[in-house]
Amino acid sequence: MKFYPKAIHVILTLLALLLFWLAGQRLVKSPQAIILPPPVREFLGFKNLLPTPYPYPVNHYLFSLPPLSAKSVVVLDADSMAILYEKNPDERLRPASTTKIMTALVALDYYSLDQVLTVGDFKVEGSVVGLKPGEKITVKNLLYGLLVSSGNDAAEVLGQNYPGGMASFVASMNEKARKLNLTGTHFTNSIGLDEAEHYSTAKDLARLSVAALKNSLFAQIVSTPEIAMTDISGEMVHKLKNTNELIGQVDGVKGIKTGWTEEAGECLVTLEERANQRIIIVLLGSHDRFGETKKIIDWVFANFTWESLAPAN
Repeated sequence: MKFYPKAIHVILTLLALLLFWLAGQRLVKSPQAIILPPPVREFLGFKNLLPTPYPYPVNHYLFSLPPLSAKSVVVLDADSMAILYEKNPDERLRPASTTKIMTALVALDYYSLDQVLTVGDFKVEGSVVGLKPGEKITVKNLLYGLLVSSGNDAAEVLGQNYPGGMASFVASMNEKARKLNLTGTHFTNSIGLDEAEHYSTAKDLARLSVAALKNSLFAQIVSTPEIAMTDISGEMVHKLKNTNELIGQVDGVKGIKTGWTEEAGECLVTLEERANQRIIIVLLGSHDRFGETKKIIDWVFANFTWESLAPAN
């Protein structure tokens, strides 16, 4: 191999520039973006390694948001992660069945979708799919039962079949909450039952929802208006209807989870997709979760526009 003096000189010059630039960056650390100096970018064929930022929501304050009965509210732009509105966002409250967002994520982390689980002999109250003891059903169908019709029995089956049983399943829910930096959240069951140490916040549920929606199957399931699922024999048929009344009623609503208990009140986490924007709306302790979510959706798109921000070189 022949080495040409001019080529060596160019390479050494570029390396020197890079080292000089790196020395000046010792006080600036960014794990998500790397900007090389122009001569190095041109030599390597890169225009820019900075990611293009999402359009940012701008409030024009044209209309006021009507008063809301919900104890806690967060309205989040799912792409830029900008908060459009908040009311007591960090207050720890009972999340009811919005808990099942985390239940689904832990199940998706561990089980394969075609894995067959056996329904145990147990009793649960509240919303159920109607699973029978001894019934064999796939994890995928259990997820539909969990998220579409908010089946407490589906949550129980997913937890009982986990290695170490329900206690280990709930421990994994809390570990995942820790990894997602949900500092105001703690679970004691997979269903959303009211218990002293079972709580979350509107802000945490909004962040959790953004993480969950990255899973395409999760996003598909929570946007399903109704579906019939069966056990592996095809003989046991369970007809499911989504508990979120806004799906199919309000344009752009794509799920994601309802919840209600006497202590929690009406809870609702909603994904609204409109004009290429994705908005997460969380209400906890509401007296009219569907009506108030409609008001928030109208308020958002009457007041906000999204502006693109171009990064500097």
